[in-house]
Amino acid sequence: MTDAELAFASLNVLGAGLRSGEFSSLEITKFFLDRLEKTGPKYNCLVTLTRDLALAQAAEADADLKAGHDRGPLHGIPYGVKDLLATKGIPTSWGAAPYRKRIIDRDATVVRKLREAGAVLAGKLSMVELAGGMGYHQANASLTGPGLNPWDVERWSGGSSSGSGSAVAAGLVPFAIGSETIGSINSPSSQCGITGLRPTYGRVSRAGAMALSWTLDKIGPMARSAHDCGLILQAIAGPDPDDPSAFDRPFRWTVADSPGRKYKLAVLKGGVKAAQPEVRTHFERALATFREIATIEEVDLPSWPTGVVATTVLGAEMAAAFEEMVDSGEVFDLTAPEDRIGGFASQTILATEYLRAQRIRARICRDYDAWLAPFDAVLTVGRAGTAGKIAEGLGKPFSARSLLLEGNVCGTPALTLPMGLDKEGLPTSLQIDGRAYAETVVLSLGAAFQQATAWHHEHPR
Repeated sequence: MTDAELAFASLNVLGAGLRSGEFSSLEITKFFLDRLEKTGPKYNCLVTLTRDLALAQAAEADADLKAGHDRGPLHGIPYGVKDLLATKGIPTSWGAAPYRKRIIDRDATVVRKLREAGAVLAGKLSMVELAGGMGYHQANASLTGPGLNPWDVERWSGGSSSGSGSAVAAGLVPFAIGSETIGSINSPSSQCGITGLRPTYGRVSRAGAMALSWTLDKIGPMARSAHDCGLILQAIAGPDPDDPSAFDRPFRWTVADSPGRKYKLAVLKGGVKAAQPEVRTHFERALATFREIATIEEVDLPSWPTGVVATTVLGAEMAAAFEEMVDSGEVFDLTAPEDRIGGFASQTILATEYLRAQRIRARICRDYDAWLAPFDAVLTVGRAGTAGKIAEGLGKPFSARSLLLEGNVCGTPALTLPMGLDKEGLPTSLQIDGRAYAETVVLSLGAAFQQATAWHHEHPR
């Protein structure tokens, strides 16, 4: 296997190589550690290289396999984690300069579960400071600098899971863990041309993770394919006594059985009318692929006040989460000037406004579930356009209708995956949204699309 083949190999290929003796966990761990150390700074995607820990975990993984103790499909495979998940003895910065050297002396539940699954922690990956909680308006809102896109370093990798997107896209780690409150897995997955899964709210424990918004935060995998995301979710999902919101509903990744009919999918009326031309073209091409296994109906999206509900809930919960940081003045040490004042405005949200938003939210979620119920999933574009240039700021020249707000406010799963490259060689993206707990269906549709196409095999040269 060449270096390029190894760098961009799927979890199944890496697992087969480990079990056949083609390479050891120690060998591939050193390979990815060297790539992270050498190339990570090129994309501003690495905060801390965990070389000593990774080599120790890789040696243990090799010894376990030799003794016949196989921990599963992630055994011996390196990964990176967004730097808002606590790691014992290793700094956890939350992407924020005031916390650059801070150590939270515990492992987040997700980190512990991955260790138990035999995965090897290779590094802590960069992120937008405080996951964007203070209302950033520029890519340079991180202690490590702007996340740079491996397809074009003059463009943004997306946020707030910027480093996770760049590292997977550049073949610096086989997979990474990101988090999403409103779009933070979707954005870098879209812009970096990888596959990212936002699970159902509560599917994955958030114990040991930075809290931005207790009722909106989700943790999920970012990887090469839908199949890889399913294998990772299987390892990290499940209940946790340290997180009361993590529900006890088993998840095991297997491709969903055919429903005995064609899948029934929906698209939004006028959804891509104002999108980038190549995005529109690629979306229509993707729909043609899905029509081989599904019927597709065009539907309208009801006019719910989801935006104001999302901003009210997020603002109020963020103000509570970072109250101490604002009151102490540490907020003035953040990188982006606008982030140094954003927390003050959110402290003015009234309790009555927050409670009203939560009551309206409950109604939206009931109505949204009823709207989704007739369909197996809804197809939209992940983003209206490809990655923008950092020098141009975070403006949006294109627009598209999506379920980004509804899905996050109501905590439903969505899969973002690549669907082609535009004329400048930048990834375009597709999104598959489903009802709560429907990860298997969403992932199975993604896997079917990727079996019929090869866009997820494309990578930066």
